[in-house]
Amino acid sequence: MAIRNFSILSLLLLIVAFPYTKASENVTHAIEKKLEVVVEAKVYCQNCEHFGTWSLTGAKPIPSAKVSVTCKNHKGQVSFYKVYETDKSGYLYAPLEGFRLQHYILDHPLHSCYVKPVWSPLESCSLLSNVNYGLNGAKLRYEDKVLRGSRYEAVIYAAGPLAFRPSGCTQTHT
Repeated sequence: MAIRNFSILSLLLLIVAFPYTKASENVTHAIEKKLEVVVEAKVYCQNCEHFGTWSLTGAKPIPSAKVSVTCKNHKGQVSFYKVYETDKSGYLYAPLEGFRLQHYILDHPLHSCYVKPVWSPLESCSLLSNVNYGLNGAKLRYEDKVLRGSRYEAVIYAAGPLAFRPSGCTQTHT
């Protein structure tokens, strides 16, 4: 009789305790912060005076320019690719939603990601420039910028600045 009462009591405790365990797991998952990786850059139209250099003296920001972010894993395979658009001041804020590290060190954004200008909406300034290695892909820099919210944290990496150039420029610098 004592064993039977113990079994029934144990079963009742499990039935009562199980929903609380499940609920506390859901609360824990809901409280976890979402960690984002973000890339920022600025895109300019380089002044013809400085064609052939990396100087952006006199350069104007390009709103609505298209910029790609590409990340490759430690095996050299593309693991993330997306094209983003700059805002009205030529500023790019690119959250890498869906970016995943397959190898914590080797696939880190500082080592695996690069940024390239893709398209300029300005007919007068639409040729790619190699400012900050934009032609091959500008590497990311860590500048100790983190945005924090109650359920959100974004680590921001910088690239560039990047530039397009007018087609009528002739190279005068060596």
